[in-house]
Amino acid sequence: MVVIGGGIAAHTAALYTSRASLNPIVISGIEPDQLSLTTKVENYPGFPEGILGPELVENCKKQAIKFGAKYIEENAESFSKNNKLYEIKANNQIFKARTVIIATGASARTLKIPGEDKYFGRGISTCAVCDAALFRNKEVIVIGGGDSAMEESLALHKFANKITIIHRRDKFRASKIMQDRIFKLSDKISIKWNSIVTEVLGDGKFVTSVKIKDINANNESEMKCQGVFYAIGHNPNTKIFNNLIELDEEGYIKTDKRVNTNLPGVFAAGDVQDRIYKQAITSAGAGCKAAIEAEKYIENLKAAGGY
Repeated sequence: MVVIGGGIAAHTAALYTSRASLNPIVISGIEPDQLSLTTKVENYPGFPEGILGPELVENCKKQAIKFGAKYIEENAESFSKNNKLYEIKANNQIFKARTVIIATGASARTLKIPGEDKYFGRGISTCAVCDAALFRNKEVIVIGGGDSAMEESLALHKFANKITIIHRRDKFRASKIMQDRIFKLSDKISIKWNSIVTEVLGDGKFVTSVKIKDINANNESEMKCQGVFYAIGHNPNTKIFNNLIELDEEGYIKTDKRVNTNLPGVFAAGDVQDRIYKQAITSAGAGCKAAIEAEKYIENLKAAGGY
């Protein structure tokens, strides 16, 4: 079997399938996963003092390797079906498998502005639920205007001193109920309409301010802050699967409650199929489910004489 992905869902799937003697090959990719781009993780069970995101991911990988998982640190370039086998191409190699677990994650949309790369994980975050507690008594901004931006702001409201929502239009796209919740919290939450962030500034270590452009007035100003939260959506990493795997309107892989895709023997786990929670713990849980289902699938094939 093959696991495609390099995040915590993939490593969990690799751990469970290797312990089940399924000899998984993990095509883990080259780019770091979302969790590896975070700093301290305080909401993953078992670490009362927290743990660095990259360390958590690396520990999961080491645990899978301990039980026999083999890792190929290349990007999966194509996915196809050839009779009873699925074929995955990576760096001119073809890997064939009876069953596949897709755990390629989703990439947070970014602004591609100066300072973004330098301060990502050093004040720039894409998950307030994950990181809000790190910004206790600080001033932060949230970029976006949909339900995600409202949810990020509500999560931050419990911790931050001041929250400013930066939105490029003159009204939100979020649902009315979410907007109403934000408008009722004007003591802490303010809104800058018709504005965009053009640059993130810092002291070399952490974010200290941002440059904001008023679209109508066409002028820029600088706003002090210690945190910048992107809430402009995610792009699921499903490009190589869209010809065979059924996706929803946003590009996430459709799965049933047993994480089956529309193809027999192909399962999906983590942010690539989870458009709601996007947490390390839920991704790990989905990776576990996918592994157990993959094992059952192989056993059923053997029992039916189709292996």
